[in-house]
Amino acid sequence: MSESLAQQNIENTQEVSHEATLFAEPILHVGNFTITNSLIMSWITVAVLVTFFVLAGKKAKKSAKKAPTGIHNFFEIILEQALNMADSVTGDRKKTLKFLPIVLALFLFILVSNWMGLLPGVGTIGFVENAEHGKVFIPLFRGATADLNTTLAIALFSVIISHVFGVIAVGAWNHFNKFVNLKAILAIPKKIKKDPSILMVNPIKIFVGLIEIVSEIAKIASLSLRLFGNIFAGEVLLASMMAISAFLLPLPFMFLELIVGIVQALVFAILTLAFVSIATTNDEH
Repeated sequence: MSESLAQQNIENTQEVSHEATLFAEPILHVGNFTITNSLIMSWITVAVLVTFFVLAGKKAKKSAKKAPTGIHNFFEIILEQALNMADSVTGDRKKTLKFLPIVLALFLFILVSNWMGLLPGVGTIGFVENAEHGKVFIPLFRGATADLNTTLAIALFSVIISHVFGVIAVGAWNHFNKFVNLKAILAIPKKIKKDPSILMVNPIKIFVGLIEIVSEIAKIASLSLRLFGNIFAGEVLLASMMAISAFLLPLPFMFLELIVGIVQALVFAILTLAFVSIATTNDEH
């Protein structure tokens, strides 16, 4: 009897499959709102960041009149380096001070999300659910940036905020004409007598504007797929290494993923800063 039960348990275990999916798995539903495992990790990431900076802010206020020491001093050095790096992209400290809070928030969220996906239990703690092709293991937690929905949302935010800053900086009309160049069309009948070459130049300007529209769509695809691809591939690699050996073999790959997490967060932040900086520059410049 005990042997048959043991055999049955082995068969049940073998039937359970753990499939790596591009999109997050739903954990529960609140009305029409679906809560996925990556959304849970996003909330945890935000909670960690908010808690840390609230505590850090209180400590900074207490020691405001003293010279910074310890971790406070470390973060001041990091912030100074971030300002200098941002200056090299924007070329203007005023622009840097305006854009860096948003870009730095994006960087920290992506960085912590990338690293949270490496914690023990993420991707391994969950429940079994019946599916059409058998039993499937659903992880309770999934790295936020290992979900294409999350990276797509961050990429959309990055591109949209660049247009918002662009409209504020150069005006809605001038920003709109970067893409649909109505000014170039309206200028043809006015300036054709003085400068006939406008018939050749302005149609090119109109065509370039249409290419810019395609470029904006490409930005969203590039930002989201680059981040998702690197983090998702890392998680699949770690899962493969853990299937071979759960102890020493995954360690070098986990260290590599820590580096990849920093690099991908930095690339995303710098590209966002570059997009915002370009959007807030007049067409002539």
